[in-house]
Amino acid sequence: MAAIELDGVTKRFEDVTAVSDLSLTVEEGEVFGFLGPNGAGKSTTINVLLDFVRPTAGAVTVLGHDARAESVAVRERTGVLPEGFDVYDRLTGRAHVEFAIDSKEVDDDPDAVLERVGLADAADRQAGGYSKGMRQRLALAMALVGDPDLLVLDEPSSGLDPAGAKEMREIVLEEAERGTTVFFSSHILEQVEAVCDRVGILRDGELVAVDSIDGLREATDADATLSVSVGDPVGDETLAAVGNLDGVQSVDRDGDGALRVACDSDAKTRVVTELEDRGVAVTDFTTEEASLEDLFLAYTEGGGVAEADAIETADSGSPESTADDVEVRQ
Repeated sequence: MAAIELDGVTKRFEDVTAVSDLSLTVEEGEVFGFLGPNGAGKSTTINVLLDFVRPTAGAVTVLGHDARAESVAVRERTGVLPEGFDVYDRLTGRAHVEFAIDSKEVDDDPDAVLERVGLADAADRQAGGYSKGMRQRLALAMALVGDPDLLVLDEPSSGLDPAGAKEMREIVLEEAERGTTVFFSSHILEQVEAVCDRVGILRDGELVAVDSIDGLREATDADATLSVSVGDPVGDETLAAVGNLDGVQSVDRDGDGALRVACDSDAKTRVVTELEDRGVAVTDFTTEEASLEDLFLAYTEGGGVAEADAIETADSGSPESTADDVEVRQ
């Protein structure tokens, strides 16, 4: 069963189209990352899911409920960590969670909830003395009250130091192991790459890609970097010959004993063969795949998709979709 279904969703604010014809399916139990530059429409999409904003057109279904007609039923089963949240400085961590428990009319143990986010030892401290990371975890604790089936996290690691971001990532993974569906937007790409089953990328309000990170990597022209260790310095003529091979974008010396070659995945063998055919002793080689940052830039700035206006899976709702399913609309 799908946890989230968006079908042809468009949202206009006067003369601005924030989201355009967005169709997306997120399956139950998925950790789905929602990416895009500032202003791409991520927060608007989240607000539509939660019925904080009504779409101009299209249908929204969350946990089997119509997000507009049955918004109360959706919110009863959804935990939300909004961007730009705040805490009450004079209330303790426990008081915050107790407030959430009363609001949701559930009988959770506040100390057990705080334990899940690593705040049990700070339960009786006023939240005004919490660090940024502790405040973030407290807000997440409130979202976890009632054991929601869906967690919606809007920039959950914003402003956190590396240790705090790591803690947030671990909590997300723990909730996913419980079977919770996690839908979150983030600009911290390492966070997304570490926890997500699939990602969707928005550009100017349009969904331009949905797939696993490996699938996105295979479907774009974002370069892999081949590092080749050689026994002797490589001459200019050989360097030029490697650079002219199909699928090679650039080749540079990395000192006298190595080359760095930006190339398509299927060009790696050609690079090594060309070097050996020209009498160069290849002693070792390693490949660095395109990072999620490279992929993000490829889809949002066109660096790796050339003239492609959009990339979408043939069935964007299938977590098993691969690069073979990706369609590039010219």
